[in-house]
Amino acid sequence: MAVQPPAIQRDEEQQEPTSVHARGETRPARTPAALAACVAEFIGTFALVFAGCGAIMVDHLSGGQVTHVGVGLVFGLVIAAMIYATGHISGAHLNPAVTLGFVLARHFPARRLAGYWLAQIGGAVAAALALRLLLGNVARLGATLPAGSGGAWQSFWMEALLTFFLMFVIMAVATDTRAVGQAAALAIGATVGLEAIFAGPISGASMNPARSLGPALVGTMWTAQWVYLFAPLLGASVAALLYRWLRDASSGTNTTEREEDAL
Repeated sequence: MAVQPPAIQRDEEQQEPTSVHARGETRPARTPAALAACVAEFIGTFALVFAGCGAIMVDHLSGGQVTHVGVGLVFGLVIAAMIYATGHISGAHLNPAVTLGFVLARHFPARRLAGYWLAQIGGAVAAALALRLLLGNVARLGATLPAGSGGAWQSFWMEALLTFFLMFVIMAVATDTRAVGQAAALAIGATVGLEAIFAGPISGASMNPARSLGPALVGTMWTAQWVYLFAPLLGASVAALLYRWLRDASSGTNTTEREEDAL
């Protein structure tokens, strides 16, 4: 890609950094780029769950001082901040559904999918543990549960649609050179905040399997967790493939060979 804003995952693999040793040889550095990217994903997802779920818990402890709108804004702002902080290192996926979408759209190598998923889930679980130790077992650690009158299936399709639009925005600002550049973090953060504010009372507006799985594992809250694992994966996959087709069709170019070479 010609333009690489903070949220972009590069098509090509990053080169492993090198270090010069005493004898003068140039060898791969001890921390390869792939490991650094996974560490960045861990930190970014930790921050997302710690701030977002922490806001839910503090809102409960303070008697509603954060407010529902405030919780939505926290999620959006922490996403934007972490994209700026880690986007140039890992692409700032911070979400297993986003990583899967990039893989299906051939913007991320499939061989690195498992590493990113482990880092993202690990960051979410670590953040939930930190919240449990700091604030106690309140507000279900910010776990997501179906709250609408339509039950689990209503939340499933809500989460699928929310993640579809989130991934659609991500594909636009992170893979299309005709779209916004350095404002990618703001566009993605605004989408997360907007969806959290209006859909949170129905489904919890997770849009992220790791964000839901972390509090569920630590708080042993398993009610309808299949919704928050599978719906975001479905929504992100459809959005990534659809935007890829729209981009190629509207630009009149075929990027398949170049992107397949990156795998």
